[in-house]
Amino acid sequence: MAFALRRDNALATEIDSSSPRDRVLARYRRLREISLQLHHKILDRVSGDAFVSQARRLGLALGKTLILDDIDELNYVNDLVIYTAPAGRSRAVDRYARSAGLAAGSDEALVLEAMRAARFAVLVMERRHEAAGLIAIDLIRGNQVWLVDMGLEASMPEGAMLATRLITPDRFSMTAGVLAPFDFELIVDLSAELPRRLLDVELTVLIDDRRFAETIYRTALADGVMDRVAYQELPQDW
Repeated sequence: MAFALRRDNALATEIDSSSPRDRVLARYRRLREISLQLHHKILDRVSGDAFVSQARRLGLALGKTLILDDIDELNYVNDLVIYTAPAGRSRAVDRYARSAGLAAGSDEALVLEAMRAARFAVLVMERRHEAAGLIAIDLIRGNQVWLVDMGLEASMPEGAMLATRLITPDRFSMTAGVLAPFDFELIVDLSAELPRRLLDVELTVLIDDRRFAETIYRTALADGVMDRVAYQELPQDW
């Protein structure tokens, strides 16, 4: 595969290398906390049947019984039931937005709209951002992303790749809550796991198909992703 790297015009204004680190991180913490609250509220409205059905598709349930090696494996189910839906059905995040009644212009409304516009992406870490976070390359779309995530900034080396869902409620993006380590060997697994009718679809279209993220998560879980991923937040004074 050939990936064409381009710099979006918007990125030039989004990346403000003069932003003080403490200001960026304070804004990140505020938006992250709101996103976590919204995730919990949306999940409260997801039916048990829908949740278990998605868990089965990831190999995490047998019948109506969850089969987990690590409780954090449920984060992958959460991601898919919030942000995706089968053809002809509405997404949980959109259903919640229709009845949430959030104040226009509030941070809560800002984050919710960013969640509705979330994009799944395969990223390669290019370098540290001058203020906080990382500059990453979206390999499929070919653009740069300013990604603020304290855990990833502390742990991800340059050149490392991961698959995640991005929300962009401010000048920077954040993960929607889950990630899966990615390497080019995984492409072979994807080719074997994806429905055959999707194999000829352009990558820029395929990346937005719910089955792409689902297949990456299922493959990563079968490969023991939780042995390599730990979800954490760093101290407030980091």
